[in-house]
Amino acid sequence: MKPCVCLILLLVSGLAVAQTTYCNPIDLDYRYNFEQTNEGISYRSGADPVIIRHQNAYYLFATIQGGYWHSTDMLNWRFVTPSMWPMEDMCAPAVESVNDTLYLFQSTFEQRPILMSTAPETGKLQFYNRWLPRLPKDIGPWDPALFHDKDTNKWYMYWGSSNVYPLFGAELDKSRNLTYADRNAATVAKPMFWLDPWVHGWERFGPNHADLVKPFTEGAWMTKHNGTYYLQYGAPGTEYNVYANGTYTSKSPLGPWDYAPYNPIAYHPGGYATGCGHGNTFQDEWGNYWNTGTTWIGLVWGMERRMVMHPAGFDKTDQLYADTRFGDWPHKMPTSKWDTQNGPKGDDTFMGWMLLNYKKPVTSSSTLDTLRAAFAVDENPRTFWATRNKPGETLTVDLGSEQTVRAAQVNYVDHKNTIFKTDASVYTQFKLLGSVDGKTWRPLADLTDTTRWGKRDRACAYVALPKAEKARYVRYEHVYTAGPYLAINGFRIFGNGTGKAPVTPAGLLAKRQKDDRNADLSWQPVPGALGYNVRWGIAPDKLYQTYQFWADDPVGRPGKPFELRALNRGVPYFFAVEAFNETGVSGLSDVVAAK
Repeated sequence: MKPCVCLILLLVSGLAVAQTTYCNPIDLDYRYNFEQTNEGISYRSGADPVIIRHQNAYYLFATIQGGYWHSTDMLNWRFVTPSMWPMEDMCAPAVESVNDTLYLFQSTFEQRPILMSTAPETGKLQFYNRWLPRLPKDIGPWDPALFHDKDTNKWYMYWGSSNVYPLFGAELDKSRNLTYADRNAATVAKPMFWLDPWVHGWERFGPNHADLVKPFTEGAWMTKHNGTYYLQYGAPGTEYNVYANGTYTSKSPLGPWDYAPYNPIAYHPGGYATGCGHGNTFQDEWGNYWNTGTTWIGLVWGMERRMVMHPAGFDKTDQLYADTRFGDWPHKMPTSKWDTQNGPKGDDTFMGWMLLNYKKPVTSSSTLDTLRAAFAVDENPRTFWATRNKPGETLTVDLGSEQTVRAAQVNYVDHKNTIFKTDASVYTQFKLLGSVDGKTWRPLADLTDTTRWGKRDRACAYVALPKAEKARYVRYEHVYTAGPYLAINGFRIFGNGTGKAPVTPAGLLAKRQKDDRNADLSWQPVPGALGYNVRWGIAPDKLYQTYQFWADDPVGRPGKPFELRALNRGVPYFFAVEAFNETGVSGLSDVVAAK
């Protein structure tokens, strides 16, 4: 991918602040969900994203948000409250842009309408049709995707969310207001394909694909590229670190389908924002591809989630991939077309700003019960620090030495929250302070400055500093959030430490197990390495997959085998590993084969 340097104006409340980078999870004013069965506790959440470019702008739709977001740069998203909405809030909506019209359809097992808008930035929606004919019981369409084939001017819908049924597809009739082309609703749903976890290791359920529960296929999406149809899907389930996107290909929009041996196309099982399944693939204004997905929080409630987006593309053999290497660390936003023909090159989008405060000493001004400050810096979204919500509360991290600080991300938790309606009282404000000695403090960022930052809710607040700052200590100083408690499950500081990047790992060995969906990898430990990226693919020059973990993580400590359980039976693979620390990333090890 081609390096880019950009100056994008982040427009907030009509005022501008320079912002050129982003960090997953996406920095949005996620809306509140409410679970009656969860003792009245509410929580911010967003899942199943669809981002569409329409009329020189971007629109982001997601599950149970009461509206959608509008952006001109993919950095700043403005929430749009629509003029009308369906009978119930939308789950996993389908969106398609054709000419001057944006089409919108919700997940349903009933009869529901397709909506349309020629001015979605205003929120004005209207009925395109009143409903699609009802399908047989339990068939859906749930998790739908609308697809207009520009080459043939034909319309299709794909859907499915089940561990019993396959993904389905059907042609729609534009002359009948996008109702089914086959007027017999009982036969219109044509099976596309089923999951096959006995052959596809990454489709197995559970943490690191270690559960025997029958997996779920969901989140259909269609992309057409160079005359080939890529029918994408999410699996094996939203509530695990291995939630990913895969694809089948065909020369026909309704199949027959061929499984892509390089699956999954988007996979991010390690790091803070684990999982990236159930999203969509879209192109930005430069023609670059992106893949969106869902990352699981599951802390306040099982369906508490956030959303991510990763650079994507088609290589010279038309293999579809998403670049998830350091996928939840700061990345550049492009201002030109990438070269994706040779696959992702990592540093072309990755800023090279490393995580500086993993498990570093941290103190807080106060603590609620046993929810101690250390939980805010352990890179685990399901542990958190909490205290009473009042101005002046602080988290202070000691980086151990003076380092170069470039950005920070603050991820909030809705601990025992009871907010249901998002209104003007729901917003986020804090200050970031830096110090070289822990005594004299200077401002790094001030989100109370509404002339620069506006006033909005930011559950995953990402702040890139205007310039590099030297600091040993970094402090979060609380000003305001809604709710009775202040709770943070990720206070993440990015930049570069002093010293050298680690040396390249040596002695990599890779061996497929008897069950060749699994492979064991080992290598010599690298002194000073904080973590490793295992990278693999179906050819030595196609190492598109990444599993990131910390050196102290029991999942993959060097010196004992790291078990990778995401492989496809009968497919030869190639592996390499790289080490990283707070300064940078090592070179890539020798590539080894495991057939």
